[in-house]
Amino acid sequence: MKTTILIVDDDAAVGDLLEEILKSENYHVRRAYSGTEALLAVNAERPDLILLDLMLPGLSGEEILPRLGNIPVIVLSAKTAPDTKVELLLGGAADYITKPFETRELLARITVALRRNESSSPVLRAGDLEMDLTGRAVFAAGAEIRLTRTEFAILKILMQNGSRVVAKSALLDRIAADTPDCTESSLKIHVSNLRRKLREASGKDYVEAVWGIGYKMFTES
Repeated sequence: MKTTILIVDDDAAVGDLLEEILKSENYHVRRAYSGTEALLAVNAERPDLILLDLMLPGLSGEEILPRLGNIPVIVLSAKTAPDTKVELLLGGAADYITKPFETRELLARITVALRRNESSSPVLRAGDLEMDLTGRAVFAAGAEIRLTRTEFAILKILMQNGSRVVAKSALLDRIAADTPDCTESSLKIHVSNLRRKLREASGKDYVEAVWGIGYKMFTES
């Protein structure tokens, strides 16, 4: 499953360089050019990590950092004052790198931040649905459910995004590395089988199809 990194920087040249570096390492990359756009991007699809500039148009990096939830954020900024670094690290940033950056150091810090986040959050939950990422097990209402590799990958992405809709294209892109057998034509079948297995185990619907767009976790009204 490809790891998604959101680059939040209004400097197109810097963003292009970061995107080229990350794509060469097989990361899936998304872009935002302002603080407001970054929040919209996170609400549309939760990334695995965010590279955040501070000096942004509209809402600044400092303003949006507390609103990014538990997503690991690496601040990438030209601001070098120690007080700024300390304040942001204590305020929730996973790391702080000053510009200009060295490519190998950036990639190493991304790896460490992702590893730390995964090890600290081995379980995903949605109501009485629980996914153990370490043991690759899924439980619904206490009953263990046997899922295929593709079904597990699909459910993981949906649970990570909560009630947000995940577009079919984004879903396919995120699971492509782990499940190359899943295509646009077979995705519907995989999701249908996943929904059936969850329903048989608990009598509940956990995954909702959003017509013409994609899928999301079912939210009871």
